[in-house]
Amino acid sequence: MSQVLGIDVGGTKIAVGVSGADGPEVTARERLDTGPDALARALAAARRLDRHPAAVGFSTTGVIRDGVVRLSPNVPGWDGLELPRLLAEEFGDIPVAIDNDVNAAAAAELRWGALRGVSTGLYLNLGTGLAAALIVGGTVVPGAHGAAGEIGYLQVEPGEPAFADGHVPLEERVSGSGLARRASALLGRPVTTAHLLTHYSQAEGPDEVVRDLVTQALRLLAVSVANLCVMVDPERLVVGGGMMGAADVIMPGLLAEVRRAVPFPPEVRQARFSDDAPLLGALALAHAAI
Repeated sequence: MSQVLGIDVGGTKIAVGVSGADGPEVTARERLDTGPDALARALAAARRLDRHPAAVGFSTTGVIRDGVVRLSPNVPGWDGLELPRLLAEEFGDIPVAIDNDVNAAAAAELRWGALRGVSTGLYLNLGTGLAAALIVGGTVVPGAHGAAGEIGYLQVEPGEPAFADGHVPLEERVSGSGLARRASALLGRPVTTAHLLTHYSQAEGPDEVVRDLVTQALRLLAVSVANLCVMVDPERLVVGGGMMGAADVIMPGLLAEVRRAVPFPPEVRQARFSDDAPLLGALALAHAAI
């Protein structure tokens, strides 16, 4: 069987991999740092791995709208990139499937992971950013503009600075990057989200304000997720992303709020795939494209 190729361009890394059998195994891969000329470097890595794949899956930050990438300010030169055209020029008649990284991760969970067999579900990604994927009829729903699940733009306070003002209200409060930025400002020194979620409950003295910050962020996250479940009525909620390294801190409050606030609470599971989820999602897209 011919191999398929997966490419993931994220905010901090580029991952490229190939797989043969239809399963979550990557037979060869390369990893690069994201930065200038991200697409050119990703395609060069792809050529090194397989010049003639059976299909290509591409996972990207942002969404594809009118043939260009939108809502992706964190990758230099990415916002406004004509990605579909450039990939068509690179791969010719080879099938190419493109989706955003969270939808791709959800596709991997649908094909091989914790969403397998689910008709109506939610996939929540807690990482550098914050987003979700909606599953209806066993497939990921893109929305009218390809932006379904961009929950980072949800408002927390009426009338607060929002999308039109260059802000991402919920993401700025509860995502990994948002938490780290706010806590670092309070402490006057850089601090990672992993450190915050591991140690915040033991904070004392001057760090008490950071403990309160994280506590409030986790409560806001739990309420927001419960509201999503009320709206969608999923049979299963799957939670993934880099922040799930601290699942023991995040999940109890989230589970409690879902059970308290949702009339028909969904089953809640951790994602099967973590750091490799967008790359595996790209490979899932490629397998589906054959």
